[in-house]
Amino acid sequence: MNWTSAIQDYSRFLKIERGLSINTIENYLFDVQKLVTYLELHEIKASPLNIDNETIQSFIYHIAKSVNARSQSRIISGLRSFFDFLVFEDYRKTNPLALIESPKIGRKLPDTLAIEEIDKLIKSIDLSHPQGERNRAILETLYSCGLRVSELTNLKISDLFFDEGFIKVTGKGNKQRFVPIATSTYKYINMYKNEVRIHIPVQKDHEDTLFLNRRGKQLTRAMIFTIVKQQAEKAGIKKTISPHTFRHSFATHLLENGADLRSIQLMLGHESITTTEIYMHVDNRHLKDVIHKYHPRK
Repeated sequence: MNWTSAIQDYSRFLKIERGLSINTIENYLFDVQKLVTYLELHEIKASPLNIDNETIQSFIYHIAKSVNARSQSRIISGLRSFFDFLVFEDYRKTNPLALIESPKIGRKLPDTLAIEEIDKLIKSIDLSHPQGERNRAILETLYSCGLRVSELTNLKISDLFFDEGFIKVTGKGNKQRFVPIATSTYKYINMYKNEVRIHIPVQKDHEDTLFLNRRGKQLTRAMIFTIVKQQAEKAGIKKTISPHTFRHSFATHLLENGADLRSIQLMLGHESITTTEIYMHVDNRHLKDVIHKYHPRK
C-alpha cells in the first residue's frame, strides 16, 4: 500500500463511516499530506505500513520550527487518527504516534464582540447597495442563531420554519438540529427573500438556496469572510474578527444573560459540552454575579 491509496481509503472511511463534512475531511487529509511532502522532500523511503516512530518524530521536530504549539498539536492529532484507521483495518499492528505526546497548549479564549459592537457593525451596512439587505440578513443570522459558516451558506428556504420560530440547520456530519430564531432576524431574512432575492436570476440547483451571490449561486465560505471583514473595517472595529466571531459572541452573550450550558450546547450543535465550554468567554464579574445569585452563603 502506497500513500495515495492509503489516503484514498482513509478519505472514504471519514466520509462513509464517520459521516464527516468535506471541509473536515480535507483538514484531516491535509495533515497526512504534510507528512508525505516531508518524506518526499528528504527522500525518505517509508510507506504508510512501515513508517516508524523515529521518522514520525523527525517530522514533528521539522514542523516545530515553523508552526506554533497549537498547530503542532492539531497535526499530531490528525496523523494519530490516520494511523488509528490503518491499525483498525489491520494494515498495521501499531500506531507510530502512540508514544508521541502533543505539546502542552493553553485553552485559547475566542474573541467576541460586545453587543454594542455588533449593533454598530450591522448599522454600518449600506442598505442602498444591491447586496445590503442580503448582508444584513447574513450577519443577523450568524449572530442570532450562532451558525457555522458552512451552515449559513448551506441554509435552504425549505429550512425556514418561521411560523414555529425555528430554522433547520445541517451541521457537521450532516447532523440536523432546530435552532430558535429571533423575530427581528426572520424579519430581515424575509425582507431579503421577498424583496431582493426574487430579482436575482437563480441558477440551476440553487433554487432552494437562501443566500445567493449576484450570479444566482450559493455563496462561498470565502465570500462570507470578506463580507464580515469589510463591514468590520467600515464600522471601525479594530478587533480581528471572522464569521465565527458571531458564533462565539452568540454563545457568550447567552451565558452572560443566564442561559445554561446544556441549552447553548444544543443550539451550537456540539456533541460534547466540553467543546461548548471553550466558546465561553466569561469575565470575573459574571462569575461573581453567579455566586451572589445562587450560592447560599452570599
